[in-house]
Amino acid sequence: CKNPSTVTANDFYFRGLHVAGNTSNAQGSRVTPVFATQLPGLNTLGISMVRIDYAPGGQNAPHTHPRATEILTVLEGSLEVGFVTSNPNNNHFTKTLYKGDVFVFPSNAVHYQRNTNWNAPAVAIAALSSQNPGAITIANAVFGSQPGISADILAKSFSLDVATVNFMQSKF
Repeated sequence: CKNPSTVTANDFYFRGLHVAGNTSNAQGSRVTPVFATQLPGLNTLGISMVRIDYAPGGQNAPHTHPRATEILTVLEGSLEVGFVTSNPNNNHFTKTLYKGDVFVFPSNAVHYQRNTNWNAPAVAIAALSSQNPGAITIANAVFGSQPGISADILAKSFSLDVATVNFMQSKF
């Protein structure tokens, strides 16, 4: 927490969500966070938000927020969204959203979004129920951990051969 005598109006102000994120990356998306690290006035308030920009056909890869529920609103374009429930059922809930539509991702559920238009970008805003929601991108965590998870373990877990796992790990 910041010393109350040093707090200013700028601790409660963030400028930048009007700027499109650079989506020229492998996933074709960019998340612009507004967490307590960007907006100190959020500290202890249990809320934050992000802007997500999607290139045509871009995606926000499967990930989870270990400390937050997320509610997403499409501002421009259309998105395929979905999440998977926990074991043992692993139910997949998916929906195509259009401008103005809202979808909720339960806390810690693996979820994703994909721009369904291959000719135009999409934009969404999401609110999260934590000032520091965290994010675990599944592929990065599994194949890109440092040090790496044993290829034997991953091969057995994903019913793959070790060569395929080594190839996947080389991508991260």
